[in-house]
Formats: sequence, structure tokens, C-alpha cells
Amino acid sequence: MSDRKDKDIDEALTAALTRGVRRHEPTPAFAAQLRAKLDAVAAGETPVARQVAPPSPRRRAWAAPFVSACAAAALVVVALRFGPGRAPAPGGWELADEVVSDHLRVVASSRPIEIESGGIHQVKPWFTGRLDFAPRVAFAGDDDFVLVGGSVGYVRDRKAAVFQFKRRLHAVTLLVFPADGLAWPAANLQRGRLALAVQAVRGYTSILWRDGELGYALVSDVARPELETLATKIND
Repeated sequence: MSDRKDKDIDEALTAALTRGVRRHEPTPAFAAQLRAKLDAVAAGETPVARQVAPPSPRRRAWAAPFVSACAAAALVVVALRFGPGRAPAPGGWELADEVVSDHLRVVASSRPIEIESGGIHQVKPWFTGRLDFAPRVAFAGDDDFVLVGGSVGYVRDRKAAVFQFKRRLHAVTLLVFPADGLAWPAANLQRGRLALAVQAVRGYTSILWRDGELGYALVSDVARPELETLATKIND
């Protein structure tokens, strides 16, 4: 009776953890390593486990389904984060994910704009004293990309100048920040003198490039060709 109850609990926990969740398989090596560690914990083979009394038969009876459920939960988290056989993005592409998160924080903020635009010559001086670098941006906006204003944000561990543009009803964020010390993605698009690193992340397009000691990131959900056009205008 107890074994049947334990099996029912195991099946219920597994079903609850996986119901409605899109399944992806982790890499075989990672799955084997995770299962080996969890099995070692259940068997009392870890250094911590050896310092205490061996588990009683009753504790082993409920420990097995619990460990199984934990393994299922861990595998689901890994699968959702990395997808089937997917490792963390190499070559600096994690920076693309970072700037998309920065864009979302800006547009979701209660004060996304700290200085409203009266033109680029009003927005740029506002950053003086608020940043330890001078953002080099000459594009003042136009009818296609209206400069809305600016604010101070962050990219990783450093402050960034945030310029907000608008393309119809779409928000477009330009981040300017010190580039040194960051893992930079390889360029995959050449537009004139620009070597751009373009990546689609969570339904948004990010365009990253360097100009001397400064890094630039454009992020929006507008069509990719439109965002590439804005990148060209910023660098004209």
C-alpha cells in the first residue's frame, strides 16, 4: 500500500511539474551529471550525508520520489533556459540579451524619460555630470525616427546614456556606454563603414557596434531593416 502511495505521489509531482510546459531535452552530458549527483544525494554518498546517520527505510521510501521530482524540475528549468542541446550563447552574444532587458526596463519604467527632447543639442548636454563619459550622438531625429528624450541607465556594471526614439507606435532605445571589458559579439553585417552585430532576442532586434572606446546598442521591436536604417543614420 505504501509503495503504491509513493508511486502515486511521484507521478503526481512529475505531472504537475511538466503539465503545460514545452519539453526540451538537455545535453546528454549535463543530464547524466545532474542525475549522478542527485542519485549520490539519495544514496547518502555525499560528504555531508556521511556525517549523519543513514536514512531509515521509511525515509528512503519518500526520498526517491522527492529526488525524482527535483530532477524533473531542474531539467525543466534547464530546458526552458537553454532549449534542446543549447548552451549559453558564445562569443559575447549574451550582451544582446542584456541590452534587450535594458530596453524593457526603460520602457516599463515610471520615468522612462528624464529629459524631454527639445532637440539633440538639449538632450546631450543634460548628461554632463551624470556620466563619466561624453556620449557621441549627432543624429537629432527626423520624421521617421522622432527623438523623444533621454535618461541615465545601465548596461551590466556601467552607466549608459539612454536615448529614446519613436517609430510610429514603437519605442526604440539607443544605449551608449563604455565598451572596454565587455565580451563583444562578432559582427555579422556590414553597412558602409559600420560592422554591426545583429541578433533577434525574445522578439526584439538588437544591433550592437563599437566606435572607439564606446559601445552602442539599438533595441526595438520594429522591423529589422528599419532598425538598421536608424543605425546608419546615427553613424552618418
